[in-house]
Amino acid sequence: MKTIPFYKNEKQLIKKAIAGNADAQHRLYGTHSSKMLGVCRQYITDIYFAEDVMVQGFLKVFIHLHTFKFQGSFEGWIRRIMIRESISYLRKQQFVVYDDTIYEKHEHQTNVQTTALDTEHIQRLIDALPQGYKMVFVLYTVEGYKHQEIAKMLDITESTSKTQLLKGRRLLQEQLKKQNIIGYGTR
Repeated sequence: MKTIPFYKNEKQLIKKAIAGNADAQHRLYGTHSSKMLGVCRQYITDIYFAEDVMVQGFLKVFIHLHTFKFQGSFEGWIRRIMIRESISYLRKQQFVVYDDTIYEKHEHQTNVQTTALDTEHIQRLIDALPQGYKMVFVLYTVEGYKHQEIAKMLDITESTSKTQLLKGRRLLQEQLKKQNIIGYGTR
């Protein structure tokens, strides 16, 4: 039996979801939920809380779906909502503390060599960072935001964003060094 796709493309699916079609909304959720859970999990250590935040994020996605302009990536649009929801959740929980020390220009670059690191281990190391460091680290290194954008999102100074990233990187490097996972060009 030949199956005929109900929706030919994502744009059509989105339009149906905007019109209130529950099947289209379900399909959009099914298509993007696992990736968006991963986004929320990068900020929120506990998978169950991350899932709650993701569901809240999708609620906002469907409430504001009519504002999507079909310019750029739909997945990127959803991703930004999930990031904002994750940050909002952490603020409400008062887990975020920023260290406002002045950013010192750090020219020294570390040559990192990894051995048998798996994603789960790296995620645990990132999860162990203080929440302020972790948020800036993920926004900058994973999501690709610039310090100016991060400062605006988190309501901090650009200097604080840079400091948080520098300190987060240093802490990760220390942890990796303690575990003899990285070398500094001496291998």
